[in-house]
Parts: sequence; C-alpha cells; structure tokens
Amino acid sequence: MQTLSLNATARTIGNKQSLKQLRRNEEVPGVIYGHGMENVNFAISAKELKKITHTPNSYILDVNVGDKVYKCVFHDVQYHPVTDEALHVDLLAINPEKPVTIDVPVVIVGNSEGVKQGGKLMVSARKLKVSAMLENLPDTLEVDITTLALGKTIVAGSLSYENVNIVSPKSTIICAVKMTRAALGAAAAAAAAARK
Repeated sequence: MQTLSLNATARTIGNKQSLKQLRRNEEVPGVIYGHGMENVNFAISAKELKKITHTPNSYILDVNVGDKVYKCVFHDVQYHPVTDEALHVDLLAINPEKPVTIDVPVVIVGNSEGVKQGGKLMVSARKLKVSAMLENLPDTLEVDITTLALGKTIVAGSLSYENVNIVSPKSTIICAVKMTRAALGAAAAAAAAARK
C-alpha cells in the first residue's frame, strides 16, 4: 500500500479558545492513539488533511510531528454540520509487527455477462475493510465481474485475496446486475421465439 507523508505540529490540549484560534488559522486539531502508547495531540493544515479525506484511495500515513514520525492509518474525521469544515481528526498508530485493519478501495474489472444481456450494473460497496500485515496491504481490491449474470450479486464472503483477510461482513454486497426493462423485454421475446 502506498505511504503518504503528512506534516503536523505538536499541540498542547487547551481551551475552546485555543481550538477556535487553530481553526481560524485553517488548522485542524487531531490525535494519534494506539495500543501501548501515549496519545499524541497535533494540529495539521486543512489543506494537508484533504490529501487523505478528499480521495478514494487509502494510505499508510507517515505523520511528522516535531522530530518524530508516526506510522498511522486514518481512523475518523468530524465535520462541522453546516460549513462541512473538518473539526477534528483521529489517526490510529500501527504496530509493524501486527496486522493492520484499513478500508481498501474496490476496483471492478471485466465485462459482465448480465450487462451484455441488457442488465444494469449496480455497485454498492466502494471500499472493503481488510486486515493484513503492513507489507501485504493492497492499494486496491480487484473484483472480476466477467461471469456475473443477470440478477446475480457478488458479496464480500465470496472474495479471497492472498495474505489478506476481509473484515467487512460476509453479506456485504459489492455489486449486482439488475434486470432492466430492456433485459426483461429481450428475455420475453426470446421465450416467445422459442415457443414458435
């Protein structure tokens, strides 16, 4: 998986006034936490933060805070309900010795049989939660839909990747080929022709 470097500055936990001042300076307060470490409070520029919040990609993050670099994954961001500005970001520190759990984008490949017959491809899941060792984390998960027929679905439980465990529920629907009026009409016409 790709690694993205972010620059942040250490911050001390202050009052609401200091947080407001941070946000006025277009900085977003955040925290890095993880097993067996003290929380690290930081501030990051809103522009820098958009590299991870405004992309479909997932990254391993190298966050530079002062003279230390923390390896993390993006965990959560809170937005202002009206202005949509980022208010606070949570990053999860990772241990290189342990599996990392992260959302990975799904990439659909192939031409579905069902679509060729006039069906419509509906993609329901854009990302899946997976768990793998750092060196085995993929940038994307390819889902081949070549054999996907009309009225059929692909669920998370039917996928498997080497050295990667899918953590999302097995019943998570990735994509499906739905019947359309055109496909129904074509099926009816074929059935009628077969009866003649």
